[in-house]
Amino acid sequence: MGVVNILRKIFVPETKKAQDGRDQWPSRLSFILAAMGGCVGLGNILRYPSQVYNNFGLQGGMEWFIPYFIALLFLGIPALILEITIGQAYRGGPTLAYDHMHKRLKGVGFSLVYNGHMIVLYYVAILAWVMTYFRHSFKSPLPWKGSNDEFYMGSVIRNQDPIPGEIVDGSVVSYTSYPGSGLIGETTGWCAFTWFLVWLCIWKGVGLTGRVVYFTMGLPILTIIILMGRGVSLPNATRGIRYAWATWRGDTLANGQIWQDACGQIFFSIGLGMGYFTSYASYNNQYQNGVQDALIIVCSNSIIEITCGIAVFGVIGFLGMDPAEGDALGSFDVAFLTLPEATAQMPGAQFWSFLFFTTLMLLGFSSAFALTDTTITMICDSEFGKNWKRPFVSTSVIIASFLVSMVFCTEFGYYMLDAADRWLNNFALVWTVLCECLGATVMYRHKDVVGLLGWVSYLTYTAAYLLALILGVAVGHAVHPGAGAGVGFGIFFIGLAVALALAKTPESGPPQFWKKNVWLEKIYYLMFYQGYQLSLDLNLVIATGKNWSIPFFWGPLLRYVSAPILAIILGFAYPSFHAVRNDPLQILGFTVANFTMAFVAIGLVFPRYFIPFVPKEKRGMGHIPFKPDVSVAVVDVSMGRVIEEGGQRSNSFDAPVAAKNDGHGAKIGGSDSDEGLAEKRAAAERGNEVY
Repeated sequence: MGVVNILRKIFVPETKKAQDGRDQWPSRLSFILAAMGGCVGLGNILRYPSQVYNNFGLQGGMEWFIPYFIALLFLGIPALILEITIGQAYRGGPTLAYDHMHKRLKGVGFSLVYNGHMIVLYYVAILAWVMTYFRHSFKSPLPWKGSNDEFYMGSVIRNQDPIPGEIVDGSVVSYTSYPGSGLIGETTGWCAFTWFLVWLCIWKGVGLTGRVVYFTMGLPILTIIILMGRGVSLPNATRGIRYAWATWRGDTLANGQIWQDACGQIFFSIGLGMGYFTSYASYNNQYQNGVQDALIIVCSNSIIEITCGIAVFGVIGFLGMDPAEGDALGSFDVAFLTLPEATAQMPGAQFWSFLFFTTLMLLGFSSAFALTDTTITMICDSEFGKNWKRPFVSTSVIIASFLVSMVFCTEFGYYMLDAADRWLNNFALVWTVLCECLGATVMYRHKDVVGLLGWVSYLTYTAAYLLALILGVAVGHAVHPGAGAGVGFGIFFIGLAVALALAKTPESGPPQFWKKNVWLEKIYYLMFYQGYQLSLDLNLVIATGKNWSIPFFWGPLLRYVSAPILAIILGFAYPSFHAVRNDPLQILGFTVANFTMAFVAIGLVFPRYFIPFVPKEKRGMGHIPFKPDVSVAVVDVSMGRVIEEGGQRSNSFDAPVAAKNDGHGAKIGGSDSDEGLAEKRAAAERGNEVY
């Protein structure tokens, strides 16, 4: 029995509990590795090299890193800080966390979970292909040597060629048809095996997952270093590496394509909009250094994908692949054509093939269980699932997911996967993160702005801001980017001027800089208050002790930089559908991706429809009364106390702890009984809605 107990503690450890009773990671490193496992996946080792190949070869070299790092600073880091800190502070997965931010944002949180689960359904099919190559890596010679394309499409994918549809003079004459419909045995078997491994890693909770990630993330880091060393040591490897590191053509920075590709790479490789950062962060110690964690994760992600890029470019030089106009390299090309071909030509081909596909398998596997865990967290957090045992929820989700994912194991599964991947990545993820940014900076604590300036002013400015995003992007695509920028900025500044003219004189205390005159005060409350106030409110929990705080400029970055970038990227999605509107699978993928728009709209208009995902004892925690310039901490109803500045706790949970903002931070002791605000407060409270 003693040996059995020891083995049980090693392989089925008990999950640590936080003070509020929520499951907690065994250590901070466990969370960081798990989060890195989610974002460091096939996008790093496959998509990044394809992007650098397409841009370096055709447009130059090192100038790629200018838009890449700008996108990292102004898009990746701000959005990642948002997803991690709200999960940690609000102690719940995406649906619960966004409900606590504002009750009408539950649809945004649900969309995050939806995105992640839709992606993992086809992600396991890609891993099944990887496992097929892995199995063949033990054969000598490697079966794809000299016939790479035939092996990939004939022995791994095994899909029957579709019969193309036809579009004539802008009208659909016939639709694409897919003659194959049967299941592919080996792909289905490996898919089932992958789901089983996912279940083994998450069925018990983060206590078990926190140990697994040391292997699923630690070993790939080691193998990536080995592969990079081998890649750069190949004959003629320097020829490929020079594409990236030994050329400079500054004129290519005027080309919009390189900026679009860099923004897209940062967005997709980090893994924003899939929900697992928020879910994983909800199992952190509530007072953990969340901002520092976000920076560690995002920087590690970039270092790893740049390392992978070096390795692949060494292989490209070895194979003599000279980029040429129209010769684009896709992610699947890197995984199943370019690198396998290189391994087949190396001495010790079986070993390098084994190492490469093991790395792909582990990286993809860690992403798969991160995405699946997000759905399980949402169910366990919900009212209907809070009393269900996690093993039951995990098993049910895995079985249902496997049954649905079998569609990608069919003789048309490759084309179904391509359609789902295209639209979930190009539309659903971008749309959802855009809504995250807008929800955090447009809807959060809007009653303060309304109470101080009036509904007319708030709605005028908000409408002008949103209309500027929509019409600016639309005109930019339809006419010219310059025209779009002119329309967008024109609408925005006209709307701002009108909103300022209609705004009432605020009777509160903004930070010192904005007190110089009444117009600056109005500008502060209209343009910057909500994002700034969110950072102060989160900092009451996130920035305790010596933890890093969310900086004051974080809110404006989300609203005026990240959101417009996402709107521009999103603008490329709908026009591209026009060319594939005669393909039923593309239509299906497009429809599935657009469900996220419906979820956001339903949550905005009918928030009660998502109430089952919020337990009764936590409903209303997003209801923050009219308290301008007062930082409000997180209410922990389950423990009957609230979180104050510096981690101090009170025994009362009747109302949120308030902290008066003096422009430099939050101080305990703010009051909402100031004379002159009573009438505005009463009006705002009358407008408060309940579930």
